[in-house]
Amino acid sequence: MSTHEHSPLDRFHGVIPAGGTGTRLWPLSRAAAPKFLHDLTGSGSTLIRATYERLQPLSGKRIMVVTGKAHRRAVRAQLPELKDPDLVLESEPKDSAAAIGLAAAILYHRDPEIIMGSFAADAVIAPAEDFQAAVREAVHTAAEGYIVTIGILPTHPSTGFGYIRAGEPLKIDAAPSAHSVIEFVEKPSVAVAREYIDSGKYSWNAGMFVAPVALMLKHLEANEPVLYAGLMEIAAAWDTRSRNEVAARVWPTLPKIAIDYAVAEPAAAAGDVAMIPGNFSWDDVGDFAAIGRLNPAMENSELTVMGEGARVFSENASGIVVSDTKRVIALIGIDDVVIVDTPDALLVTTKEHAQEVKKAVESLRASGDVDVL
Repeated sequence: MSTHEHSPLDRFHGVIPAGGTGTRLWPLSRAAAPKFLHDLTGSGSTLIRATYERLQPLSGKRIMVVTGKAHRRAVRAQLPELKDPDLVLESEPKDSAAAIGLAAAILYHRDPEIIMGSFAADAVIAPAEDFQAAVREAVHTAAEGYIVTIGILPTHPSTGFGYIRAGEPLKIDAAPSAHSVIEFVEKPSVAVAREYIDSGKYSWNAGMFVAPVALMLKHLEANEPVLYAGLMEIAAAWDTRSRNEVAARVWPTLPKIAIDYAVAEPAAAAGDVAMIPGNFSWDDVGDFAAIGRLNPAMENSELTVMGEGARVFSENASGIVVSDTKRVIALIGIDDVVIVDTPDALLVTTKEHAQEVKKAVESLRASGDVDVL
């Protein structure tokens, strides 16, 4: 065991799970080019690059990315600093418990004292300083023996997120805003979401976890022993020559389960979960309506236009247009429209129905039109 005399921040490692194809952002986001590889905020930076740069001031180069084999080249191009042992490639998606659990197991093998922080590659967060302040508090809280989640203060009664119910303050010197967590609650109805917000005791669960790797693995072993055993087997071989052989053999056999069910919820029931409330704005860019929110329209125009060299003419029109073609798009007398134009697929919907884009992708897959997915 290594002994750490320094601040818990010296033990901190960032982990970026970059999964999910973002089917609600089709046809911009595809299996081969998922949403974290796009610049969805007009900032000139892709979402995964922005996530990496937000973590760097806290972790330096101690950052691991977990993603699909298909994205190896694209992620390498985005993050040239990433060392090979810190790029974890999944041969097939296995949900968040396997992805985050494998990162925890590999880090545990390198140093059992590590505190990991897992942050999705596709969130849009501002300002970065407020995010970093929350993570610092989370690391100090984790060092006291907690799995810490960063809860987002809700801005509206969303039914699209799970919620975290906070308990008493924990009174940790270096983490004055840390609270115990009583429970995680599933996505509520609008009426229940409104009650949650009015009570002031609930935050959105953004899936941000900061925890000692040993504690993560302890709860994983207790709740999902088969998954735990497989991940530990892969981790033991990770920094050796047999990495590829062991991963190829074990990974396909692992059960699929979300980290919330495998670790966070049972840990909360055991009193091992804490929360730091996040005061920053956070958006998981779940659909095209979110892209409209994140890219305010030009002055005087109700229309958000994205895409290099997009050619859009509008008269009495509002909504969002995303184009990666040279085709002229003319919109006349139409409100709250969403148009996404790519060389081989065109999407037309409204902001109100933006969440349902996923259904189009599912029926295209069912009818065998997989060339455009």
